[in-house]
Amino acid sequence: MPSITDLPKNPVTTENPPMHDQLEFFIEQARQAGPIRTAVVHPVDHNSLLGAIEAAEQGLIEPLLVGPESKIRAAAEVEGVDLTPYQIIATEHSHMAAERACDLVRKAEADALMKGSLGTSELLSAVVHKTKGIRTERRLSHVFVFDVPNYHKPLVITDAAINVIPDLMVKRDIVQNAIDFCQSLGNSQPKVAILAAVEKVKPNMQSTIDAAALCKMADREQIKGGILDGPLAFDNAISLQAAIDKHIKSPVSGDADILLAPDLEAANMIAKQLIYLADAKSAGLAVGARVPIILTSRAEGTLGRLASCALASHMVQHSKGVSS
Repeated sequence: MPSITDLPKNPVTTENPPMHDQLEFFIEQARQAGPIRTAVVHPVDHNSLLGAIEAAEQGLIEPLLVGPESKIRAAAEVEGVDLTPYQIIATEHSHMAAERACDLVRKAEADALMKGSLGTSELLSAVVHKTKGIRTERRLSHVFVFDVPNYHKPLVITDAAINVIPDLMVKRDIVQNAIDFCQSLGNSQPKVAILAAVEKVKPNMQSTIDAAALCKMADREQIKGGILDGPLAFDNAISLQAAIDKHIKSPVSGDADILLAPDLEAANMIAKQLIYLADAKSAGLAVGARVPIILTSRAEGTLGRLASCALASHMVQHSKGVSS
């Protein structure tokens, strides 16, 4: 059985073109590693309940269905789902479900959280609660993983969902979260491109100043485990030829694993452009808490839901030191 950290570092050559099956690769490895116990928070509608059940049937998660039992069973009846194999942990409402799910994590009874039919802010409010939550010393952030047909490896974009206008220290946490995440996928030293509109430090462009500071923080080991460069514009982060044309010498250009956007709006636009214009496949997680949080949108397709569960599995297995 292949190791769950056996991620191809650079699988593409002229003889070996991109296969556009990187998310499927993660799913297959997660299946082989075995299901992770996942608290599914308030799964009382079609998407949230069926998404959890399908992930369970695929061997990715062992779901703990946390929420109002009558609503969960009603949703299952509408969908024709047999809940006999699954544990229901009854709560009165969605807010209590989020609190109970965090309690399961604190008691080591759940390895991951999965968002059901409740608002992201409601779930994350329970996660970051000072006494009842599962926060760490780091800020929570979101990672999108993309399989882009004309890029040679998985591409992570952060943060497109949680931190709206991150300052320097929040960006530091976002970068470290993304590096740790990539390491759980088998990439021991991911390359981080810190994006801006230009490649030079400009005093009137805060994103360029932050980029320079983050690179120096990495030099001083305030950020560990990655290779950082920036500021880089999107073209010379993704294309080595674009960097050469602009006389930029960078160990990251053309080979970035992580793109750190200057703010949520920029990250979100990049992410959605890749999906709708470049035919990219995507999955995502919230990271930086004690456990990974599967935050799939209501519009997410089957592959994205399964791949998000698989990514959570990789993080859990990595944290437990499991390699096969």
